Amino acid sequence: MSAASSNPRTVEEIFKDFSARRASIVRALTSDVNEFYGLCDPEKENLCLYGHPNESWEVNLPAEEVPPELPEPALGINFARDGMNRRDWLSLVAVHSDCWLLSVAFYFGARLNCNERKRLFSLINELPTVFEVVTERKPVKDQPSVDSGSKSRGSTKRSSDGQVKGNPKMADKSYEDDENEQGETLCGSCGGNYSADEFWICCDICERWFHGKCVKITPAKAESIKQYKCPSCSMKRRQ
Repeated sequence: MSAASSNPRTVEEIFKDFSARRASIVRALTSDVNEFYGLCDPEKENLCLYGHPNESWEVNLPAEEVPPELPEPALGINFARDGMNRRDWLSLVAVHSDCWLLSVAFYFGARLNCNERKRLFSLINELPTVFEVVTERKPVKDQPSVDSGSKSRGSTKRSSDGQVKGNPKMADKSYEDDENEQGETLCGSCGGNYSADEFWICCDICERWFHGKCVKITPAKAESIKQYKCPSCSMKRRQ
């Protein structure tokens, strides 16, 4: 059976649809988990977990029409139920549900323009994934990266033998890390908070991050710099 459908067209409508489907699946895998577990009988045929835009959920057979009205969730989630640790099985269903939620959102968003799709993903990315909720993991805060417009050597550096080594400030953090210990990334010049909309560059000496505009470095100029030294480190070398 196909998931109850809606026909959202704008970024806001698609995000509202996504949020409602996500909320229903989160409920199925948390507060309604015992009911959900009981419905996923391994003796039954291929079953799917559907989240609907009215925030209801159901376990049912997949849609019969080909192609289906909407992208379909993972098939046969019930078959692995008794062969796995319960927590691991729920985590697996959560991961597949995250994939399905994104596929439905971007099925609706296929006709959006580039900026609208970017805004849609940004809204979605502000929410914890179903997997993070089910496993009670804390999302890792963003740090300046190549994708946000910062210079690539700010996130990775090369040693004399050509080996890539990660910037300690950019190293992957465990989900279990206390969020308070991660802190905010601040500009070493003006003290302003990190923003994905601005160009940032990292000093290769002190490893502090700076707004490009604060140190008068443009993205184009950064590409030609082999080793960037912030104004403070440049002054120290001259003394």
